[in-house]
Amino acid sequence: QVQLVESGGGLVQPGGSLRLSCAASGRTFSSYVMGWFRQPPGKEREFVAASSTDGTTVYRDSVKGRFTISRDNAKNTVYLQMNSLKPEDTAVYYCAVQTRAGSYYRLKNYAYWGQGTQVTVSS
Repeated sequence: QVQLVESGGGLVQPGGSLRLSCAASGRTFSSYVMGWFRQPPGKEREFVAASSTDGTTVYRDSVKGRFTISRDNAKNTVYLQMNSLKPEDTAVYYCAVQTRAGSYYRLKNYAYWGQGTQVTVSS
């Protein structure tokens, strides 16, 4: 059974940093696109970043230059390094595995999801 477990969320002041981790089990994910999404309070879930199998990374515009997605295939783990955090980054963050070909941005292309980890940016 596929399982994704996120960790690393918490409360941080504006300008601070956090590193999220997503440990995957039940399958080897080195041949899959791995993504991070977030759901701000009262809003729909949105794409944040994705890491493809050839090393390509993609980000939503609002996090470019601040967030970095990386993966360690030997550990079946994907990370999201978040720097220069802003209050608008406050959300529940989810990792996911893309199982359907197509846009990295579409939630429906991802079949496996973690339970989410809360990130709160506030002074």
